[in-house]
Amino acid sequence: MKLKEAIDQLNNGLAGLVESREAQAMIRIICEDVFNYDQVDMALRQESELPEFAQDRISDIIARLRRHEPLQYIIGSALFHGHRFKVNPAVLIPRPETEQLVDLIIDENPASDLRVLDMGTGSGCIAISLARALKFPTVDAFDISRDAVAVARENAALLKVKVRLFESDMLSPQPSATYDIIVSNPPYICWSEREAMDPNVKDYEPGQALFVPDNDPLLFYKAIAPYAARSLERGGRLYLEINRRFGNEVKRLLEDNGFNEVRIIDDAYGNPRFAAAIAP
Repeated sequence: MKLKEAIDQLNNGLAGLVESREAQAMIRIICEDVFNYDQVDMALRQESELPEFAQDRISDIIARLRRHEPLQYIIGSALFHGHRFKVNPAVLIPRPETEQLVDLIIDENPASDLRVLDMGTGSGCIAISLARALKFPTVDAFDISRDAVAVARENAALLKVKVRLFESDMLSPQPSATYDIIVSNPPYICWSEREAMDPNVKDYEPGQALFVPDNDPLLFYKAIAPYAARSLERGGRLYLEINRRFGNEVKRLLEDNGFNEVRIIDDAYGNPRFAAAIAP
């Protein structure tokens, strides 16, 4: 099997499943992962003979994609903030919007030796990215899922950063330290929104990391806000990813818990996606 035949097979397999631009991006990722070919290789090595396993591997990937399994779970990794993170169905796939949250924190916190807590860390993408980008921080992170903590621990080791990882429940966190920054991307999608979501999200990614009851959409923010108010140093900063439907409600909640300078910040698509506030 030649490279050009593998690419043709992938194009045919993805036809009607995703838009052309997305298909080409997925093919680049597959070729890099399976054959270790970058874009230059793909252009110059069309006639290259691929290893014997290529046919079966390509067929397997196409079959799984057509069952709407996320490509990141198939290849076992996702790119986030310039680094590759291991992912599996125990953790959410990192999103570009969350990269914007990380950039916001980095831009607004140039000081060194900051103490940071990531609540509900999942793959560890936020905590690890901050550990790499901030100046000599001390980073703690927790998740309720033992499997998620194991993934985050593996990512921290692979990316050679020190993050203290532990199991804890966001709904009843126990203060164990004080922090300069607390960040969280908690579950915030209402169950009634589930059916409108793509199958590759609702059928494969961990529901406990995504969904909240329709009658209590701020469930996790109600726990995070008072905990952060107690655990942040005076003038410390809280950063949250939020459901765009509830920006005003999150703002009121933070103000009711004594936070100052509460901001609701739009993502790159113009949707209210983040909350930032300063501790009392």
